[in-house]
Amino acid sequence: MSKLTLYGYKKCGTCKKAEKWLGEQGVDYTFVDITTDPPQRSVLKQAIEGERYEVKHLYNTSGKAYREGGWTEKRKTLSEAKQLDALAKNGRLIKRPIVTDGESFTIGFKEDVFAEVWG
Repeated sequence: MSKLTLYGYKKCGTCKKAEKWLGEQGVDYTFVDITTDPPQRSVLKQAIEGERYEVKHLYNTSGKAYREGGWTEKRKTLSEAKQLDALAKNGRLIKRPIVTDGESFTIGFKEDVFAEVWG
């Protein structure tokens, strides 16, 4: 497996759990602050091309940027392409962490999914 990239936020509890799990498994990764350096649109597009995720899974629905931006309604009318553009511009809209090796992806942290994909 090639080295992983973890897009996350250091103050995020879920990201801390993901980092702890990766560390316990001895998995090497690079941390990228999703709020200052969000994943490029092409990365987000690739994340939803498999069978596991859809564009709706990319949203941090409990986040302030999502709620205050009215994204529950906006998502209903925007094309997938427009949604990806918006997500790539605002890392605070994105569910975290996103972990990738360039081919496989996980969005959020669920231990069983991490074990399946990164274990």
